[in-house]
Amino acid sequence: MAPTRIKSSFIYLGNAVNDLRGNWTILAVVLAPLVIAASLCLLPEALNLQHRLASSLGGGMTTVGYFLAQEPYHPATGPVIEPYPEWLVYTLRGVGALVTLAAGLVVLVELRRIQGGDREHGVIAETIAVYKSAGLLALAYLWIAILQLLAPIVAVLILEFAFSLAFTTQYPAVSVLVSVLRFALLLGAAVVYLWLYFAEFALVFGDQRSFHSLLHSRDLMRKRFYTVAIRIIVFLAVWSGYNSWAIAAFVIVSILLGPVAQLTGVVWTIVILLNVMWLGVSYATSAFFIAAGVRLYQDLVSIADTAPAIANGVAASMPPTMPLSNASA
Repeated sequence: MAPTRIKSSFIYLGNAVNDLRGNWTILAVVLAPLVIAASLCLLPEALNLQHRLASSLGGGMTTVGYFLAQEPYHPATGPVIEPYPEWLVYTLRGVGALVTLAAGLVVLVELRRIQGGDREHGVIAETIAVYKSAGLLALAYLWIAILQLLAPIVAVLILEFAFSLAFTTQYPAVSVLVSVLRFALLLGAAVVYLWLYFAEFALVFGDQRSFHSLLHSRDLMRKRFYTVAIRIIVFLAVWSGYNSWAIAAFVIVSILLGPVAQLTGVVWTIVILLNVMWLGVSYATSAFFIAAGVRLYQDLVSIADTAPAIANGVAASMPPTMPLSNASA
């Protein structure tokens, strides 16, 4: 039996297409509640943006009046009071991030069920089964995600502090040193993220929890970091390309429909529809690249499992050393 090897990035993407072919309906139903929940989390922020745009345009109103020529006219202006406070917007951003994490978990659980041949009768029953399985792993998944993102988050906070320090200092040498340290810190955070990339996969497909999943991901990457990291970077680059198109379409449609929504009074309806369309595309593309990551993870596990057997097989095929007493005869 030939040993498992790491394939090219596009072979894994092709395998993801085969894994999801015929399963998009159940995946869409499974993700639909999370897409709607995330859309509602973005609604206040989107309405604030629409309100700010409407205020800056002046609402399309024209005022006619008589004023003395010598009297300067100063239109009454004041700070724009947004309909929803900032604390609510930031709170819902956090909730939306948790919903996005939950979407990744349910996709992994559904992919595990697809590969294992587990399927309930009916789409609703299958969706309930997926959420039950995901609920059992939710806390462990959240803890792993926090541990995995801790290094990039700390790096971003330090980068913000360094950025402000670089602009306030009067010494060019210090500014250059801060910029170099910022780049090194950002690069180090990216490397740590790549080392721990497979932690969530290890939880769902390998039942590795907490720090064990992080260490398992590190062990899978050992001695093949650059080979695997290039494939992960290709996944992330292609995924960001798909999402950039979705974001561009969202912005363009928002600009076109913004005045119409303002005039007809159905702003919130159009905003929700736009959010649902954008997040639906984003979650669907994420599921596609998660499926490719699952295939890559399983190949790495297979390589790690077969490496000792191959080594033992090579050792067993070699003839034993002849004793010295017999050799002298």
